[in-house]
Parts: sequence; structure tokens; C-alpha cells
Amino acid sequence: MDESKLSPMMRQYLDSKKEYPDALLFYRIGDFYEMFFDDALTASRELDLVLTGKDCGLEERAPMCGVPYHAADSYVSKLVSKGYKVAIGEQVEDPKKAKGLVKREIIKVITPGTQTEETALEEGKNNFLLSIYLGEKKRGIVTVDITTGECYATAVDSSKECLDEISRFSPKEILINPSLKEEEELFSQINSRFSISLTEKEERFFSLTEADKLITAHFQSSIMGLGLSDQADLRRALGGCLSYLYDTQKNLLSHIRKIDFFQNKDYMIVDSYSQRNLELWETLREKKKRGTLLWVLDYTKTAMGSRMLRHFLERPLRDKKKIEARLDAVEEFTGHYIDMEELREYLDSIYDIERLLARISLSTANARDLLALKLSLQYLPDIKKALSPFQSSLLSKMGEEMDSLEDIYRKIEEEIVEEPPLSVKEGGLIKASFSKDVEDYRNAGVNGKEWLQELEARERDKTGIKNLKIKYNRIFGYCFEVSKAYQGEIPDYFIRRQTLAQGERYITTELEELQNRILGAEEKLKDLEYALFCTLREEIAEELPRIQKTARELAHLDAYLSLAKLAIKENYVRPRLSEGGSLFIKEGRHPVVEKLLEEEHFIPNDTSLEENQEIAIITGPNMAGKSTYMRQVALIVLLSAIGSFVPAKEAELPICDRIFTRVGASDDLAQGQSTFMVEMSEVANILRNATKQSLLILDEIGRGTSTFDGLSIAWAVVEYIARHIQAKTLFATHYHELTELEGKLNNVKNYCIAVSKKDGEISFLRKIIPGGADESYGIDVAKLAGVPEGVLSRAREISAFLSDNDFMQENKNIVAKEGGLETDDNLESQEKQTKNGAFEKGESKNGASGAKLLKSLNKLEDKPALTEGEEEVLRKLRSIIPEKISPFEACSLLFELKELLQ
Repeated sequence: MDESKLSPMMRQYLDSKKEYPDALLFYRIGDFYEMFFDDALTASRELDLVLTGKDCGLEERAPMCGVPYHAADSYVSKLVSKGYKVAIGEQVEDPKKAKGLVKREIIKVITPGTQTEETALEEGKNNFLLSIYLGEKKRGIVTVDITTGECYATAVDSSKECLDEISRFSPKEILINPSLKEEEELFSQINSRFSISLTEKEERFFSLTEADKLITAHFQSSIMGLGLSDQADLRRALGGCLSYLYDTQKNLLSHIRKIDFFQNKDYMIVDSYSQRNLELWETLREKKKRGTLLWVLDYTKTAMGSRMLRHFLERPLRDKKKIEARLDAVEEFTGHYIDMEELREYLDSIYDIERLLARISLSTANARDLLALKLSLQYLPDIKKALSPFQSSLLSKMGEEMDSLEDIYRKIEEEIVEEPPLSVKEGGLIKASFSKDVEDYRNAGVNGKEWLQELEARERDKTGIKNLKIKYNRIFGYCFEVSKAYQGEIPDYFIRRQTLAQGERYITTELEELQNRILGAEEKLKDLEYALFCTLREEIAEELPRIQKTARELAHLDAYLSLAKLAIKENYVRPRLSEGGSLFIKEGRHPVVEKLLEEEHFIPNDTSLEENQEIAIITGPNMAGKSTYMRQVALIVLLSAIGSFVPAKEAELPICDRIFTRVGASDDLAQGQSTFMVEMSEVANILRNATKQSLLILDEIGRGTSTFDGLSIAWAVVEYIARHIQAKTLFATHYHELTELEGKLNNVKNYCIAVSKKDGEISFLRKIIPGGADESYGIDVAKLAGVPEGVLSRAREISAFLSDNDFMQENKNIVAKEGGLETDDNLESQEKQTKNGAFEKGESKNGASGAKLLKSLNKLEDKPALTEGEEEVLRKLRSIIPEKISPFEACSLLFELKELLQ
């Protein structure tokens, strides 16, 4: 493109575009934001806009599309939600006063991690930007939410810990340095496990010198004062993050005032797989909140409280004192129901103060935002008073330290009208009682017509000119109009302005002064009100630390009240925190399933994993409730760690460092991984990272491959956990052979799902009992699922044949024979045996067993499955009671059966 041939406006556009080449540029022209060239092609496709063209000085017209400026937010949000960045090019001078081309500047760049528009944000969820700097030794990680002012920072040693922090915060955007892309495994994991926008910045963007300058200037403290002297990689991550925010927001970001430093070990880790499997805040299938743990917990009254509750779930505690302090607060609320409900009622009227403060800091708050802040602050004295009787450490401290902010309430109350308009530049914001100038200007606008009528009447009486009138002309303004018949009676102080065909127009000093008051009042009033509003907004911004602290306390209060409300409503109990690491639950219930059942009764179950009995192998048919039970235990342990009561009659629970889950099966086609590969990757992650303090939930390990490989892997995994990790483990399996491990490993115990079978029909009792399952009931489950009777009948024949030939017992012995997989010596012996050719012609035990199965099945009589008609004939014949059927009915039935077979 020959830019020299472009029109001046198009050259101006391209100059702006070069500032942010990776963003779509919304360029303000009149009442529209226009997009040109490639941006127009992209926007028209993504937003379904009509693509047109504009003369640009070249031979071909420039592609163009646009959106109305007053409706731009929704279009911008749609683009950002798809991962695009949007730069806003605004007119920064009045087009009426511009000499030549109107001056335009990029005033903001909106990205997934820097959105501030209320309509684009989820109320109960943070909008985090996460910055990672990969140094030679450490990885600095900083997470910021500019909509609330939160800033978290940590340094970790490994890529695994990086992934843990990404899972913890679930950011919308990640800022990275080039080194991260070179660490292929980490980069691949981020791309495959998370749906997050990645923004790469060159290394100079993370310069340590520039980072230190930016950090000290922003936080008004030295590097040493912030405790960052020996944290170079963390400073780089923080400096890069601040630089990116300043560059995109073009603002001071004064609401980001405090860094919350933490260490990975401070919190229990629940990785992204486990978050998904346990459905903490999003269901697996529908991706909705309903049906998740957060949905069960959330009785909050404010958006701040809802985010805080999610914060609890994202960062479960490992500090016993902190957990007990939360439990104390929840317990005290459960014992003071009336006071609890009073506090919840006050909170119900409080707006999202944290996000209001962010808009105030960014100078985007309008008068309605300040009014919302005032309406929220008015309840603080009542809340402070209502908290005064409480004695638990968290609540008593909150009641004592909560700032009522009455001075800020009064400022807004004195200045802002009760129903302000949306715009801050069109007037109508400031109370007349606050400013005499506002009162005078407003009176001038309202009373101007009356003043003109009074002046007209006075001059008519004074001059004796009966048809004298005051008229308005856009060129000359207000004038006295006098017909030609009265020209001889014009007084000396009338100054001629215009000659008309029917008379003359005059002005007087008094009329000119009145005109200036009336015509200038509206514009002056708008300017004055805007100036007063901006001053008030700045005064409130100076008090941000006070207001933010109170907002944070309200968020915590709302979260504690929500947990107390849940405990009362759903009959939860306070758990005891185990000193020795034992896990005991009496009549535990799944919090989500119980709530979804509503009127139906949920079957509770006990769990007991003592210090020397860490592993429970659970057998039983599919659909009987094994997965629900195991998830239930994990959720109860997690609830305890956030300081919540738990759904049980009694519970003593350990403080875990991690919860791992391997539940369900799914292909990861995008990464070219099969169901089994995904399963094994997750198992590998668990075996590498679990510790004795972890809780493992493993469901049907090995089902994605052949029976023999699957059984072998499952057996070996249990052995490895029992001998080397010794973590609390619930291991559900359909391999009944694994029940042999109870007698071989001291810390393994068998459990199964109770099943009732009567008259050939099975019923799942949903009850966990000691011992192994006697059979799988697979064919019975298939029947419940609606599999055709012909298939079921054939399956029974094959099952009976294999049982009669002792096939399964023989293969069970291959794995479970005495000492077979029990010691390292035996494993070594088996390896030698294989190397020495014990299985000739490349035939493994697995291969030998497979061949034996095939040989056995070939002996089985080949019987084709019944058709639907044949199945229906059999069903009808089985239902006949011969002694109760008449000859006529029998004859009719024969015709019917014949028709079915045909």
C-alpha cells in the first residue's frame, strides 16, 4: 500500500493502527466507530456487520464497517470474548472547533484480562490477568483484577506449580515472556488444558530496571520496603504486568494499592482436572453453575461475597488455625439465626463496591455509580452495630475495625441528586443546595422565559409602544421588535440591530445582559456540574484504601453468612480437624446430588480411612453410585478446608495438601490423545505429585485398554500408592481381582455397593458396605439401560460358557497368584523370565490369555441375535397363563404372533 497516496484521515488512521497492530481499531468518526482494511474484514465477519467501502485516495475503496458509538460496548465485548483485543481511537477535540482534521488518540485498549465494562463482567467471578516471567531459577507469577484492585504475587520453582496457579486463578488472559514458549511442555499444557488468551511480550518489556522504577512509583515504596529485594523474577512479572495495564488503560490504576504475597504451600491444590471432575463451579456437560458445588454454597447477597466464596473454593486453606477461625465464625452465626438474617438483609441492599471503586479510580464512574456507593454506605453503621455482640475472633475483629465511612456518605449525599442521569456531561447531577452558582444557572434556564415576559411588559408600559414584543433570532439573539407605526416613539437607549420590511429590531443593555444569563446558563451549568462531579470523584478516589478495606470485610462477612445459611438449611455439621490424618465421615452426603434430588431421600454413607488403612478398593456394578460416593468424600474434605460445615452426621477430616481425581473418560482429540492416553497422563500426574497428605479419587483405572492390560495397570497403581505414597485413596474398579490386594497389603481394605436381587431383578441400594462385590451385574445394568432382550440373552449364554470353562479364574490367577506382583524381587524375577524367553514366539501372558479367550469363544455355538419381532413373540409367550386363556383368545394370539414374525 502506497501510504503517500492516502487521504489525510486515512494516514491518521494508519498511524494509530501502527501503535497497536495486534488490536482491532475502533476509530471514532462522528457518531460511529469505524473500522477499515483488514480490521473491517475481521469485524464484519465476527460481528455480522455490513461491509462497505470508503474512498481513501487509492484506486480501490478501503473496506469499511462501523457501529454506533453509543452501542459500541456490546460489540467490543463480543470481540473480546472471542479473544480479540480492541483499541478505542477517540476524538479528543470538539469537531466544531477543529481546524482541519479532528485530533484523535487511542484512549484505551480492551483485552480479555483488562475489561472493565460492567456488562462484560460476571458478577460473582474475578476477571484476572496473570503475568508469568520464566527466569533461570524461578517463575514469577502476578495476578491482577483491575475491576476490583486485587493483586496476588508468588514465585514458584517448577512448571507444574505454574500450572497449579493458573488452575487456582482461572485468568482470562496470560502475559508471558518469550522464554515460556521455549519451555515446550509448559506452553503445550497451558494451551491444551486452559481456554485462555495468551499475550507474548518481548523480553525488554520485562526489564528489571524498568520494572523496579514502575513498581516503586506505583506502590510509593522501595523494593526493599515491599519485600522484593531477592525476588528478581517476581519483580519482572509484576513490572511487566503494571506496564501492560498502564499501556492498555492509559490511567493511574490507583485502586491497585496492595500486593498480597503468598506461597504455594499456603493452600490446598485442586488442579484443573480435579476442578472439572468435581464440578466445583461449572458442570461437565452444560457448563453451567447450577449443579455445581458453588451453586450449593452460594447464599451470598452481594457480588463481592459471591466472588469471595469462589475465592475460598479456589484457595482452600492448609493452616489449621485459619480453618478453625472460619468454622468459629460460621458456628456463631448458626447459633444466632435472627442476627444472621438481619445482617443478610442489610447486605442485600449493598452494591458491588469493589467494582464501583475501580471505575472511580479509572475515572469512568458516573453519578449513578456514586449514588450506588452512597446507598451501600448508608447501612455500614447498622452492620457494625449488628456485629458488636459476636465473640469469635474473625467477627469481633471485623465489628471493631469496620469503618462506617460516614464522611464519604455525607459528601455524596450533599452533592449528588437522588436520580442522576447516565451522562456526566449533560447536567442534572448536582443539587442546587450544594452550589449557589448551580442554583443561579439552573434558575436562569428554568425562569428565563418568565424574566423575558416581565421585561417586555415593563418596556411596553415605559415606552407606550403597545405592540412591542421580544423575539428570538438565531443570528441576533433576543431583540425588541417594533412596527414602523411606532418608530417615532423609540427611546434613546434602544439600539437598532436589524431592519425588517414591517419594522425594526432593537437591543437594550438590560436585554443583552438577560440574554447572556439565559443563553449561557445551560452550557455553563453543564460545565460547572461536570467540574464539581469530577472534583467529588477525585476526593472519593483519595479515600480508596479505607473504602476497599471495608468492601473486603463486607465480602468476607457475606461469605461467612452464606456458609452459615447453608449449614442451617441443609443440616450440615462442624467437622473436627484430624491431628493424625485420619478420615472419618458418618452418614456423609453428596452436597450437590442431595440438593438436586429435592424431595427424594439421599442415601448417606460412612467413610473410614485410618492412619494405617489408607486405601479403599470399591467394587460393584456401574450406575450403583461408586463415582457419586467418591466425589462426595472429596467435596466434604474440600468443604472442611474452606471453613465450611459439611453434609454429614459427624466428621473428622485431615488437612490435605492436594486433591487428585481421575474420574470419567474422554478423548482429547485436539491434542491427538485417545481416551486411554488422557487417562494414563492423568494417572502419571497423580503418581508423580501426590504425597502422604493428598487425597486420591481414582475411578475405573485401566478401563480404556484390554482387560488384561487394564487389570495389570490398576493392580500396579494400587501397589505403588500403598507402598510409596500412602495417600488417602478411594479406588473404584470393575476388576474384582483387585480385591485380592486386601490380604496382600496391610493398608488396603475392600468395600462394595450393596445390591438386592429378587425374582431376577436387581435394585441398587446405594450403600457402601465392607467386602468385595460378588459379581458385576453388567448384564442387569444393560437391561436397565434398555438393551434388546436378544442381546441380553446371548450375553448370558456367553457369560455362562466362560464361567463354566473357568476362563476368568484362570486369568485371575495370572495376576493374583501368590507373590505374583507383590515384591520388587518377584518383579525382577518376572523380567528375567521374559528375557529368557519363557513366553516363546513373542507371546506375553497377555497374548497367551487373549489367544485362549479367542479359542474358547470359537467353540461357542454361533447363535444369531433375535430380531425385534422375535423378541416380542418371546415376551408375549412368556406372559401367557395357559389355563386362563380361551380357545378364541389363543387363536387370535397365534395370528398376532405370526404377523410379528413376518
